[in-house]
Amino acid sequence: MTALADPGFRRLFATRLVGQFGDGVFQASLAGAVLFDPEHQAHASDVAAGFTVLLLPYSLIGPFAGVLLDRWWRQRVLVLTNVIRAIGVLGVAAEIAAGFAGIDFYASALVIISLSRFTLSALSAAQPHVVADADLVTANALSATGGAVIAAAGGGVAIGFRALLGDSDGDYAVIATTALVPYLLAAVIARAFRRTALGPSDAERAARETPREVLRGLIAGGRHLRAIPPVANGLAAIGVQRLFFGIWTVCSVLMYRNYFSSSGVFRAGVAGLGQAVAALAIGAAGAAFATPIAFRRLGAVWWPTAMLAGSAVVEISLGLTFTPGVLVVAALLLGFTSQAVKISVDTLVQHYVVDAYRGRVFAIYDMLFNIALVLAALLTAVALPENGRSPAAVVGIACGWALTALVYFIRGRRTTPSVPQLPDHGPTDHAPSATPADVDTPPRRVGRVGRRAAP
Repeated sequence: MTALADPGFRRLFATRLVGQFGDGVFQASLAGAVLFDPEHQAHASDVAAGFTVLLLPYSLIGPFAGVLLDRWWRQRVLVLTNVIRAIGVLGVAAEIAAGFAGIDFYASALVIISLSRFTLSALSAAQPHVVADADLVTANALSATGGAVIAAAGGGVAIGFRALLGDSDGDYAVIATTALVPYLLAAVIARAFRRTALGPSDAERAARETPREVLRGLIAGGRHLRAIPPVANGLAAIGVQRLFFGIWTVCSVLMYRNYFSSSGVFRAGVAGLGQAVAALAIGAAGAAFATPIAFRRLGAVWWPTAMLAGSAVVEISLGLTFTPGVLVVAALLLGFTSQAVKISVDTLVQHYVVDAYRGRVFAIYDMLFNIALVLAALLTAVALPENGRSPAAVVGIACGWALTALVYFIRGRRTTPSVPQLPDHGPTDHAPSATPADVDTPPRRVGRVGRRAAP
């Protein structure tokens, strides 16, 4: 693949993979300590409270964080956030060992998770600096899917540690502590970039991070986004898609916790949830290989539409069985379709949005993800039984995905050309190699996103 030939992309990719491996370990230790500890009872309301406390605060400040990504050197952001995450993990692990719960514990975990979200936004905003526009769809497939797969692998390692150590609070604390190693390694890898290699430009950095500048930058980012219908449509579609995916996720967690029984190779509890997460990761990996080809051949409208519609078919045909084996198969297929949509929207954002606004747009993108998951958790807390088994939810999820596919197709046919014309963003729209060399590489010619984009 052309993107992998660039040492700058390989280094950025490695930073993402190592950091997200740490995310997988840390999040699996949290899930085990909060949801699957035999001493705790997990209800839909508990899951909703956890999602709200951990995700909603960052959702409210996410756009402001995006403005900062357009002001601060992103290389410095990647180094410092990973170091702070490593330090914070020690504090959260101490709280797990002491058996802390409630708002104080969630607030501590919020710091780590918010920094992880901020880091992912920085990685996405930096990527066009190390990849030519014609290679963005492939680079997005590798980055987003590789990150999802490696995070699942980190979760699998945490589950393996649990089998060896046990499931007490002290054991989960030890597992959480191991996440600091990949976080520190990610900081070391990112430090190899030159300070200016990942942007933003000098002109954008000249603005000071006063509250007024942050607010003005947020408003400007929103206006810029609204003026680009292909991106606005894509973000709206993936926001709704994540809402229903979040409902599916909470239903699955509750069924593994309170409904399923182990049967053959398919397990209940945290081990069974690990199998579902692994299936999601495998499906996402398949999307990484298929999406670059399909997106170029089918275009920015047909391929996401097909994947949204495919999600609806999978849910209605497999979701009503309520057995762990079929849920794993559904997870495999939904991992493929949801990741294919995400790769497509990532590419639209990076393709159309000028670098001066890219950080704040990706932060708004991340905010939509978080708010969608919080809304999903709140809906399930009100409407779902405690064991997560709900035929009405299955039908509702399938109908929601089908309607999203239809609306996106109708709007996309009017606003998103099969071969979009690049707006004239100036020199920051190019993607020079972000290697540690002292001399900047000349910018490369950008390509097209769509059926006839350069491979």
